[in-house]
Amino acid sequence: MSKKPPKSVRLGFERDCIEISLDQLHVEIPLPTGIKDTVKYKQVCTSVQAIGLVEPIVVAHSRQNAGSFIVLDGRMRLGALRDQGAQKALCLISTDDEGYTYNKKVNRLSVVQEHRMIVRAAERGASAQQLADVLNVTPGAIRQQFKLLDGICSEAVALLADKPATHAMFRVLKQMKAFRQIDVAQAMVNLGNYSAKLALAMLQATSPDQLTEEASAKAQRGGPTEALQRLERELAAVQADTRLLEEGYGPANLQLEIIKTYIGKTLLENAAVVRWLAKTHSEYLQQLQFIAEIKQLPSQ
Repeated sequence: MSKKPPKSVRLGFERDCIEISLDQLHVEIPLPTGIKDTVKYKQVCTSVQAIGLVEPIVVAHSRQNAGSFIVLDGRMRLGALRDQGAQKALCLISTDDEGYTYNKKVNRLSVVQEHRMIVRAAERGASAQQLADVLNVTPGAIRQQFKLLDGICSEAVALLADKPATHAMFRVLKQMKAFRQIDVAQAMVNLGNYSAKLALAMLQATSPDQLTEEASAKAQRGGPTEALQRLERELAAVQADTRLLEEGYGPANLQLEIIKTYIGKTLLENAAVVRWLAKTHSEYLQQLQFIAEIKQLPSQ
């Protein structure tokens, strides 16, 4: 019996980013009135001026005008470039021209992704002061960002790269050796909990031979009694948080189910409503689609 040839995988984007003239880029949904007076837009302008585009503008080929492109993501970046008199922009070409479909797959940057973005900007010549001005933080905070993953093994980084981990959690993780870091990172992924409280509880339960020399010496100075007391405090805090979640879970789950049913059955099955939202309020459509596809309440 002959084997079926493997199906080819359709790429969502063209392989390489290219520079495209701003005259060829068109926005179907203009920026909201007054957006250029907002702090967010001014931050984007400052960022583009100081370090250029960190992330390319996402575009798709226009079906109506050959040689033109529709902007799917990056309207504010494009506006900032035009305000500064730029002629070209680095673009990533999507093979799908549905802007809200693309946006639906965009998540907030994790701290690891943010760290990599800052490091990449620094490699392009941006100073710590420039990055601090753009991100509205202190230069010291930027320098801490550079060191975020120092002492973290690559396997643990890979596990947590796209997760909502915190800076404090990584500081705790640095006190463990590589194998223990991987164990803790995997446990957090399995539990869906990336809090510093859980990391501290697992640090206290870690044997000295799996800690760094500094952390091991500190644990030995503290003695077993103090370590147990700290562990009890952290576990008590985690239990208190769990009780609060349990109390609110039932009502919140019921409300979510009612809202999901209304959005999914009434709004998103109405083609006219979906077309209107896609043309006038794509960001609302994105959020409605996200809510309709929720399977369960997110873990805390």
